Amino acid sequence: MPRFQEYLDGLNLFQLEQLRKYTEGYPDPVRVYQMIDNQISRIKGLPIRYKILVTGGAGFIGSRLIESLLEGQHIVESVDDYSIGSKDNHKDGCFYHSMAVDEFVKSEVGDKSNYDLIFHLAGRSRIQPSFDEPHGTFTANTNATSSLLQYAHERGLKVIYAGSSSRHHNPYQSPYATTKHLGEELCRMYRESFGLEVEIVRFYNVYGRGEIIDGKWSAVIGIWRRQVANKQPITIVGDGKQRRDFTRVEDIVCALMSIAFLNSDEHNVDAWELGSGTNYSILEVANWFAEFAGASIEYVDNQKGNYQETLRISDEAIDLINWKPKDGLKDYINSLYND
Repeated sequence: MPRFQEYLDGLNLFQLEQLRKYTEGYPDPVRVYQMIDNQISRIKGLPIRYKILVTGGAGFIGSRLIESLLEGQHIVESVDDYSIGSKDNHKDGCFYHSMAVDEFVKSEVGDKSNYDLIFHLAGRSRIQPSFDEPHGTFTANTNATSSLLQYAHERGLKVIYAGSSSRHHNPYQSPYATTKHLGEELCRMYRESFGLEVEIVRFYNVYGRGEIIDGKWSAVIGIWRRQVANKQPITIVGDGKQRRDFTRVEDIVCALMSIAFLNSDEHNVDAWELGSGTNYSILEVANWFAEFAGASIEYVDNQKGNYQETLRISDEAIDLINWKPKDGLKDYINSLYND
């Protein structure tokens, strides 16, 4: 409702409080009431409370984001089909919809919901499983993104889309990379063709409390934690010379919160690169597990889609939102076994 917001911007506090009494006669009164309430809060200098949808809210990053949103007194709902997410990640105060994104946007509950903002984090987030299920990966990553963007366009909602650092490599190396690339292109199309307010964020090997340890969706740190717990050698895929930019989940959440609440004229025309800006070889990181956890190391054959290097290539997030990611991987691994 951008035109209604412009109207509210021209009202003083007395006029807003009078208008607030008569919202029942407006179409979509809950949303209108919330917009008036937030405008009153702006004038009074009070914290603004938004109604926010997080897709993939039962996952690793989504659950940590919801934790911070709830601390900010926002109204938060999650959509998750639990193919990767877990109910163990639920946060008190968040309402959870157990369904796929495609299903939610077509549902009665989705149609009647009144959100201000959507974080679209849902999807299949690993390269190797995508080779086994390319169609499922396309459905979860690309079709769902298309449906969500149309849903947001019809309602005038801002979207934060979780892209991937795989964007900087051949997007056709894996079904995963292709689907995330297509997701970004859909965001750009909706931004350019329909004026949708959408921000693309690219994650770089996120780690930290709540990361997935068991199953095929775990990343390298989670895999090695599981192998150490099972008293197995930690496995290095290929020669171990691949370099990765690892980013703390706390820093990712901090950046997401800042980007979400930027003014509409402060958006990034390409994408926000959310990496630490430092990378390590896989062998270096494995040696920290050997040092701190007493792990032995075993090499296994290289895998398809395993690119050589990731590293944040842009400092815009640091410059524009004063983002200050920390290089804390070694300390984190040490803390797992020596605190």
